[in-house]
Amino acid sequence: MSVTGARSQPQQGPKERFFRYFQQEATALQEQMNRLEHTSTIGGERVDAIDHCRSGIARLQKEVQDASSYVPAYDQRTYGQAVKALNEKLEETKASFAPKSKFTFKTAHKNPSAISLSDAAELALQQQAKLPGYRLNGDASDGSSFANTPAYLATPPNEPIFRAAEPQRKDSLGTFLANAGVKAPSDSNKKQQEPHTTEIYKPTFASCSSVNISSHVGQHIILPSSAAHATSSGSLTNLRRCVVDMSVPTAEGRPFAGLTIKNIKMSLLICGNVGGAAHITGVEGSVIVVTTRQFRMHECRNCVVYLHVNSQPIIEDCKGIQFSPLPAPYMHTHSDMNVQNQWQQVQDFKWLRPEHSPNWGILPSKDIVPDDVWSKIVPGGPGWSLDAILKAAGVMKLE
Repeated sequence: MSVTGARSQPQQGPKERFFRYFQQEATALQEQMNRLEHTSTIGGERVDAIDHCRSGIARLQKEVQDASSYVPAYDQRTYGQAVKALNEKLEETKASFAPKSKFTFKTAHKNPSAISLSDAAELALQQQAKLPGYRLNGDASDGSSFANTPAYLATPPNEPIFRAAEPQRKDSLGTFLANAGVKAPSDSNKKQQEPHTTEIYKPTFASCSSVNISSHVGQHIILPSSAAHATSSGSLTNLRRCVVDMSVPTAEGRPFAGLTIKNIKMSLLICGNVGGAAHITGVEGSVIVVTTRQFRMHECRNCVVYLHVNSQPIIEDCKGIQFSPLPAPYMHTHSDMNVQNQWQQVQDFKWLRPEHSPNWGILPSKDIVPDDVWSKIVPGGPGWSLDAILKAAGVMKLE
């Protein structure tokens, strides 16, 4: 196999990698704040979204402090000004929602020492424009809100673990289920097994503009098409041994503007289409299926991700993550499917060495779940228990 000139490029140091990371995180936070105006106030959704932005800014500020060992003092000040501008933007956005008082007072002049986020970003860009191979946002591909990563930032393509996707096996569904330890219900005993079938919960979200599924154990939850109007944002938190399918509302309708997944164990999450960023934090022993423009995974362990993504996926503080392309049953006709899938161009921000990160790899072909499992078993039905679905989707082997 021929190897491109990626290795001949100079490897990027921690200072440049942090700049890249900071730029992406600041862009994502601005996008979240821009969506606050359209977030419903029902059930405290807007308050939760504001808190999410505030915690993201605080995390970014801490990461700037942690980077002081390799980021020069001048750049530290620039990053600090950008973080300050983000905080000010959040406060201004919050103030725009508050009811106007009868009397208002305005300051006579603006503090000349203040700096806007755009000014801080421009300063940072000017400092980094001299980096070899770095391209400004004007060179970014359509649909991406931030600059392309130089080719030499990606994991070297000739490392053994970084290989092209292997073709899916041609085994029958029955063979795959037998190898996975799943006993398929026969027509003669379906009635006998029906009492053990997990009840499928289909919430309507009739009066909501967003989806928030939290604090469930042992549930099979499917969002119906009637939830298509509730896609301003999606949130999955504190789930254990669950199957959640959110793909139906976004199949032909609007995608989720953003998706937050946090604190999940031993679950199957079919997340549908996300128009913005998917943030996954604290997930263990689970399978995630998602189409998204930006993919960011933090503090996750032993997960399989079936992914279609428009930009390079980012992981940080993760171990045992395996990636595979999106299964065919979830490849719908929305516009993002026409963009190149970068599912295997993963960047590990906590692995600065030139060799491949040991924290992620490609899912072996023998472990790829067949399309028939996604289309016939995962939706549930007579005789298919929750444990059988989790086992067929490969969740149980991640314990």
